[in-house]
Amino acid sequence: MEAKNIGFAFCGSFCTMARALDTLEQLAGKYTQIWPIVSETVASTDTRFGNSHDFMREMERICGRRVIHTVADAEPIGPRKLLDALVICPCTGNTLAKLAHGVTDGTVTMAAKAHLRNGRPLVLALATNDGLAASAPNVGTMLGRKGVFFVPFRQDDCYEKPTSLVSDFSLTGDTLALAMQGKQYQPLLLGAK
Repeated sequence: MEAKNIGFAFCGSFCTMARALDTLEQLAGKYTQIWPIVSETVASTDTRFGNSHDFMREMERICGRRVIHTVADAEPIGPRKLLDALVICPCTGNTLAKLAHGVTDGTVTMAAKAHLRNGRPLVLALATNDGLAASAPNVGTMLGRKGVFFVPFRQDDCYEKPTSLVSDFSLTGDTLALAMQGKQYQPLLLGAK
């Protein structure tokens, strides 16, 4: 196990939550400390994909610590230099837009802002229905941002949802390892499944 402190933040792409939990479990087997973080939407929304309470309890079981779910709890991440890297998986178009424009109005965006001030890597695993539409400029902005790395992504369903982008969550661990060396995993753009 690597002696690293990794933050793992979930945003509200509920259809990808089960895959994101699998990714968290894989990382928990590799790194000594994982800090679970959720957006307010994840913390308070029950959906057809599961209820928020059960989801957060599963995160706590995997990580062995309480979920960070408030801005006040996320703010000390920066001053305490708590994390070696922060993963946002899934990263929604909403969160991506806030990061691209410096909006810090929630737990996950506060965690990212607090973390980035220390010059440590932020890894984004996209899950957005408008990645090739309204969110496309934000993808471009974040691709050019220092210290930000993307889990490789592809069109989710090019015929039924032609603007949707989703990262291959199975590449999160490899992307994270390279990001901690200051390198972007390649290829970034994946072909069709």
